[in-house]
Amino acid sequence: MTTTRVAAPPEAAPEKAGARQWLGLAVLLLPVTLMTADLGVLWLATPYLAADLRPSGAQLLWITDIYGFLTAATLVVMGALGDRLGRRRLLTAGSAGFLLASLLAAYAPNAGTLIAARALLGVAGAAVLPSTLGLISHMFADARQRATAIAMWVTALSVGLAIGPVIGGVLLASWWWGSVFLMGLPVMLLALLAAPVLLPEYRDPAPGRLDPASLLLFLLAVLPLVYGVKSLAAHGPTAEAALAFALGAGFTVLFVRRQNRLAVPFLDLRLFRNRAFTGALLTLLLGMTALNGVEYLIPQYLQSVAGLPPLEAGLRLLPGAAGLIAGSQLTPFVARRVRPAYVLAGGLLVSLAGYAVIALSAGVTVAALGLAVIMFGAAPISVLGTALAVGAAPPGKAGAAAATGQTAYDLGLALGIAVTGSVAVAVYRDGVPADAPAAARESLGAALTLADDGVRAQAREAFTTALQSASALSAVFALVTAVVVLALLRGVPRT
Repeated sequence: MTTTRVAAPPEAAPEKAGARQWLGLAVLLLPVTLMTADLGVLWLATPYLAADLRPSGAQLLWITDIYGFLTAATLVVMGALGDRLGRRRLLTAGSAGFLLASLLAAYAPNAGTLIAARALLGVAGAAVLPSTLGLISHMFADARQRATAIAMWVTALSVGLAIGPVIGGVLLASWWWGSVFLMGLPVMLLALLAAPVLLPEYRDPAPGRLDPASLLLFLLAVLPLVYGVKSLAAHGPTAEAALAFALGAGFTVLFVRRQNRLAVPFLDLRLFRNRAFTGALLTLLLGMTALNGVEYLIPQYLQSVAGLPPLEAGLRLLPGAAGLIAGSQLTPFVARRVRPAYVLAGGLLVSLAGYAVIALSAGVTVAALGLAVIMFGAAPISVLGTALAVGAAPPGKAGAAAATGQTAYDLGLALGIAVTGSVAVAVYRDGVPADAPAAARESLGAALTLADDGVRAQAREAFTTALQSASALSAVFALVTAVVVLALLRGVPRT
């Protein structure tokens, strides 16, 4: 007896995205660009807000880097909330929060209010970022179109980081320092208005239980460690710094223990058993720490030491923006032919040349060209880092891996300012004579408001030395990152 087999019908190809989805992608990329631009848009405004609000050196660092720390600290939990509440809903809530916090920052009457506003901006940014990536994955079912959309998302992150200081220079040429926060208003208004029309709603049908205690423990682990680094650099070894490090270490142990006990952990620590995953996260963390430790100081150097007006200082930063964008576009082409470990290590070696140029010499042209070389060499980290983390994780953990990779990226950007910036503050204070007014020892911006020409000249020289020291420290971070890349990612195949 002969049986006839009926062939199963071929599986239908995923439906390709149309004009509505691509317009929706454009709406999503604008806030993504704004998120990283907001990390750097403040740098050129720092001398002006320092003269107006008179923050201490520690407050000035908190104004600059608390945005990145709060984004990194709340990114994973915001991704979990998006799975439960709906990603479009969380995107609109984050956009509204960003609008209100931007207004508060723009009109902040004192340093404390500005720090609080920047913290709220960080939390709102954390709500926006995972929502955009989650919606892109849902909107583009076709694999090739999804890959293109995600590549555009990564490029938007890099472009925002590059153009933030340039936009700041343009705004400061005509308006007051608070105007740099108002650039986000039209972007977020567009997101709020267009989201219901162009973006679908999506939530995880079985998201599991959210654990608030894990979020609290994560914050209690990270923030004391950051405070300890700042305190150590500003005041040397003190009981206060030791207590902060002890608290951070203790809460880290509690966080790890809780994650190992939970059936659905806030952060699945088993992912770290994979060498490639751990290597990708360390690459993002250390590489971004190296980059941002210098990038935020150069705009201040161009204005406060070299005396350039904001617009000209912003234009001097264009080579850096061009370097990052060029490196971001070149990286995928090279990564198809060369293993990612060698692409990353090669880029880091290129960036070492930029750090060395700034560490060994001074001047406007040196700072601008050195930054361009650094940005070009660091570009592969932002392009490949998160992709490598996701590729190393099991398919069911891809979302958690992406969120963890983005957390490492943002935490590295914030640590760059916290660690390298704290060292720069300490070097600056050592360079200003002990008999100078206390305000001059707190910050260069305060020193430049004094009538004493001698103190101003010494403060400028001290800041130049601080920039060079920060660049040397960033070079060490870049070199360590290259060693980590070659040790942990060498076996990862070409992408």
